[in-house]
Amino acid sequence: MMKSSSDAAEYDRASEVKAFDETKAGVKGLVDAGITHIPRFFYKSICDDSPVLRDSQFSIPVIDLGGLDGDSLERREIVDRVREASENGGFFHIVNHSIPESVMEKMKDGVGRFFEQETEVKKGFYSRDFTKPLFYNTNNSLYTSKSADWRDTLTYRMAPDPPNLEDLPLVCRDILVEYSKQVMKVGIFLFELISEALGLNPNHLYDMDCAEGQLLLCNYYPPCPQPELTMGATKHADADFFTVLFQDDIGGLQVLNDNKWIDVSAQPGALVVNIGDLLQLITNDRFKSVDHRVLASHAGLRISIASFFCNVIPTSKLYGPIKELLSKNNPSKYRETTVKNYISHFRTKGLDGTKPLDHFKLTQ
Repeated sequence: MMKSSSDAAEYDRASEVKAFDETKAGVKGLVDAGITHIPRFFYKSICDDSPVLRDSQFSIPVIDLGGLDGDSLERREIVDRVREASENGGFFHIVNHSIPESVMEKMKDGVGRFFEQETEVKKGFYSRDFTKPLFYNTNNSLYTSKSADWRDTLTYRMAPDPPNLEDLPLVCRDILVEYSKQVMKVGIFLFELISEALGLNPNHLYDMDCAEGQLLLCNYYPPCPQPELTMGATKHADADFFTVLFQDDIGGLQVLNDNKWIDVSAQPGALVVNIGDLLQLITNDRFKSVDHRVLASHAGLRISIASFFCNVIPTSKLYGPIKELLSKNNPSKYRETTVKNYISHFRTKGLDGTKPLDHFKLTQ
């Protein structure tokens, strides 16, 4: 919707964002207050007319990890499927991944309990200090992106250097620890499969310290009174090696494939895996990170837990295209970077519809 010059003059976005942030009540606080019109800084700034395909027109690959051991034929078939999905779409479901459904449900319930506490209790965790091992806020990019997303997030780092147990929220303390341990095991196994899919030793990515970091984002998307005006999560690719996502059955997640948006409906007991920018960088574009988004909805509460695999604690370790994957016909396309520098660039530019990965490309 176009605004007149007088409307624009009366709208002080920076002040409104600051006032909202200082309430520390988040998007849930707006819903609890009974608003019927969302604040203007939530209005989406990117118009995307790409067509949307439904599940009946396109299906996300489902990879069964059950019963894999050694150099079995089944393992080679799974590696082939991981390779195909990572090269062509960057998104796939995994089932029989070893995490009990009861643990996943307890995690979803625990995240719900955190956000449904009294605001005064939650305020003690509210922060924009990204170096903290645990914090909650609305949009890490609230001050840098052109539009805010309709969600609150509890973020906690479990590797390396996890928070002290007593610093975790009491209402979900035990399940935060248990779920993160379980999903770390899945992540390490996926690093093996991805290494093999690249034609490398199963431990190659692990030995590069790709698995030494784990950051979990517990997202809470309350019902939105004007979902057509905003987004649950603006179009982006993840700034990590890969992400393991547990989403509830509300829906709204979409992935961009061949310039078309594909609905990623929840599969019972399944987790979603998506390739991140850092894996695309070190594989020299062989495995592709993928743009995705979450639609806002008035239908009901949505909860998701995204486990990001990369070390967000600053180190001097440089990541560039893996030398074993390069050749005269496949020269390096990216300059080396630390994880810190990559994530800093990602956060500074905000979600503006462009790929932060392009900033690290070498001129050919």
